[in-house]
Amino acid sequence: MADDLIFDGDVAIAGGGLAGLTLGMALHQAGLSVCVIDALPLESQTAPAFDGRASALSYSSWRLLETVGAAAHMDGKVQRIEDILVVDGRPYDGLKPGGPGRDQLHFDRREISPEPDGEPLGWMAENRWTRIALAKAAEAAGLPVFAPERVSGMEDGRPGRARLTLESGKAVDAQLIVACDGKFSRLREHAGIRTVGREYGQKGVVLSVAHEKPHDGVAYEFFMPGGPFAILPLPGNRSSLVWTERAAAADALKTMDETGFQEALEARFGDFLGAVKPDSPRWSYPLGLKAAETFISDRLALVGDAARAIHPIAGQGFNLGIRDTAALAEVLVDAKRAGLDLGARASLQPYERWRKTDSVALSLGTDFFNTLFSNDHSLVRLGRGLGLSIVDKIPAARRFFMRTAGGATGDLPALLRGERLSL
Repeated sequence: MADDLIFDGDVAIAGGGLAGLTLGMALHQAGLSVCVIDALPLESQTAPAFDGRASALSYSSWRLLETVGAAAHMDGKVQRIEDILVVDGRPYDGLKPGGPGRDQLHFDRREISPEPDGEPLGWMAENRWTRIALAKAAEAAGLPVFAPERVSGMEDGRPGRARLTLESGKAVDAQLIVACDGKFSRLREHAGIRTVGREYGQKGVVLSVAHEKPHDGVAYEFFMPGGPFAILPLPGNRSSLVWTERAAAADALKTMDETGFQEALEARFGDFLGAVKPDSPRWSYPLGLKAAETFISDRLALVGDAARAIHPIAGQGFNLGIRDTAALAEVLVDAKRAGLDLGARASLQPYERWRKTDSVALSLGTDFFNTLFSNDHSLVRLGRGLGLSIVDKIPAARRFFMRTAGGATGDLPALLRGERLSL
């Protein structure tokens, strides 16, 4: 078996998606011996047809991407978010198009960053461009990435180490294995870590659209009876849509012919940005809540969707994963500097304590808001509209929510403050 060992180091990361590559770059840059393993070659994950989603990167997440060298490869591929408009929107009623309703909550980045070129509320980037940027940064830095290589199991290795066996017959040894293998993590299941959660009976239909008028960096979140309808600004006169509906309605939208979908899009989108038309294929993703009961086990740590997967209602899923990577990287660098066993539970417990409260709070929050706003009862609609209007009139409340969404509250890891880690 020793001849089949392709890596023997500090940390092995299973999963080369956004969270896995980001963590790999952070640890590699800090001086740890780390590798990333993924079932798919990187080039297939960066193809236009692989993933139609775009992510809202908080300004603290953007700082981390700058620090690990990925942001330098994203010129022209990201869009500043200057404003966020949360609206209790109304669908097309047969008389007038859908669009912004009367009750709104407006977040303006100038309230917390008044300079003309001050820090935005966040950045929008299509996931494939973020993957490409991370892949370029990884290649330039010499981060070992083994792909395509599929993990078949995890077992005890030599004393103080764990071993990942690969379907190719090769193996990887490390003090710590990090599961970045997604919502249906095989490593989490192998470790016997239970999850809690529920399915929402909703799907998110995702695509990008071109529109006649500029969006001016404004992100819109319309709350509709079937679920949120998000219009998220991309470079140029383009936006990414996350159109949430009940599963059957979402399936119909996904498979609808072009003429029918254009009519449905115009009815839901409205005309406030002028004429609109799709400029990408459509994808759909089932939505639910799944959270691991613990983020650590023997020689294993969970990061990103392997730790928890939430509703995209607040656009915070990727940012949660970024915060995981920043916290875990700092904990591991501190442990390595102190000469501790990186895979020991005692070394990993600070990571779980750091991330569990934030994770649980945001998971429950998105679950609550999805339930509250995916409801067309007249009294519920009246109450939530009143709530939006009240918060909109309290500047301190608006600033608090903006700083929270930007990842600027609480005990921030160094990487989220834009500071490099090193041994």
